[in-house]
Amino acid sequence: MAIEVVPYDPLWPSRFDRTRGDLVTALAAVPIRAIEHIGSTSVPGLDAKPVLDIDVVVERQNLHPAIDALVLAGYEHIGDLGIPDRHSLRAPDDGLRRRVYVVVEGSLALRNHLAIRDALRASASLRAEYAALKHRLAEEVEDIDAYVTGKTDLLVRVLSEAAFTPSEIDAIRLMNRPPDPAG
Repeated sequence: MAIEVVPYDPLWPSRFDRTRGDLVTALAAVPIRAIEHIGSTSVPGLDAKPVLDIDVVVERQNLHPAIDALVLAGYEHIGDLGIPDRHSLRAPDDGLRRRVYVVVEGSLALRNHLAIRDALRASASLRAEYAALKHRLAEEVEDIDAYVTGKTDLLVRVLSEAAFTPSEIDAIRLMNRPPDPAG
């Protein structure tokens, strides 16, 4: 399956707002800390895969209640996919392409998402470099794991500049590696 990277769509923020409203409704009985638009669609002017990435931020004790509430709202819990404190949920097929994650407040996964987003928002040259890399990878690879792995060095450089520790960066590198087919 080919990787699709498209020019920035100015409708992405309003699509996030609509989804955020739906998530707030679904999570009405669960204390949430924030709902963050993350990933490339959250960065004005950045070319991206046309899929919104959203972090629902909760305190640790509210992780499973939040997942349960989203499952009741039609999401499918996929699991943590090897990333501690971040659970992935497949959204209902309602025409709006999105990936929703429930993440523990303060977790490495959340800090990683926010640091990358904020760095890309702050730097036009970094956005251009990242967009060029994404387009090149989309042309060269067909596997999403290879695409993610191909972006890792640039993202690690950004995280190094954002004062992530060497052990945190090592953990993020491991998270970005494809799963071992041997198990």
